[in-house]
Amino acid sequence: MNNTLHIITGTTAAGKTDYALAYAESIDAEIISCDASLVYKGMDIGTAKPTASELERVRHHCVDLHAVDQPFDITLYEACARKAVNQILAEGRSVVVTGGSGFYLKSFFEPVVDTVIVPSEVRNQVEAIYDQLGLRGLVGELERVSPEGMGHLDVLNPRRVQRALERCLASGESLPALQEAFAQRPKPYASMKKHLILLEREASALKVRVSQRAEGMLKEGLIDEVKGLLDLGIEKNPNAAGAIGYRETIAFLKGTIKEDELHALIVKNTQALVKKQRTWMRSQLPEPDERIRL
Repeated sequence: MNNTLHIITGTTAAGKTDYALAYAESIDAEIISCDASLVYKGMDIGTAKPTASELERVRHHCVDLHAVDQPFDITLYEACARKAVNQILAEGRSVVVTGGSGFYLKSFFEPVVDTVIVPSEVRNQVEAIYDQLGLRGLVGELERVSPEGMGHLDVLNPRRVQRALERCLASGESLPALQEAFAQRPKPYASMKKHLILLEREASALKVRVSQRAEGMLKEGLIDEVKGLLDLGIEKNPNAAGAIGYRETIAFLKGTIKEDELHALIVKNTQALVKKQRTWMRSQLPEPDERIRL
């Protein structure tokens, strides 16, 4: 049993927390979170972080690791998750992974961390191109340094084009060559079986849950939580400040939107995220071993 990674995922508000807790208890497992926002201390209400009693029921890893003003990325997450897996297995227990953050989730199935080291001067050079010439300038420079083509790069995504150009400039390699080298990297946890469970709900039921979740967060004190996080410097960390629930509440506190617009905006953005997550999970994850309709 403990040579298997039990991976439970689903969209936001699908019910992953309750299901994962019960599942972990049933197989004597500990839980590794793969939620990009749960790593931050103080981001509790808006992330639907497991409560203190839930954290006591089953030991959790990769939760409350980092100050909210300090960015946390996939490289740090992968190291944290691997350490947790090794620790849990060494203690003779099983591993349950649960969450819905794309690259964090994918890191259990495929290589996601690039080995190309990008010097700060290269990063600054690419940032200057983007500031001066925009996306068109980035693509033009990438075409120059990678005449063999763009491979499967999404050239309409400025962030991805920036990262691709940085890697080409830092390595001296074309983008297709870098993509091929990346594809040849060994798969993570190759000696372990992965048992993927996808939680699903009817679209209408999920919409109700999203609305109820947003309403509950506001009643539980999301606005006060965000006020405290602003004092702690959350705006220094775009990943944390941009998380759904937090970015809308920051906008309200900054006077950009009215309080009576807050709930509807959080719901709208969450529903858009749900749609994006569904598409991503269909295209980026293996076929689930189990589909659980809740």
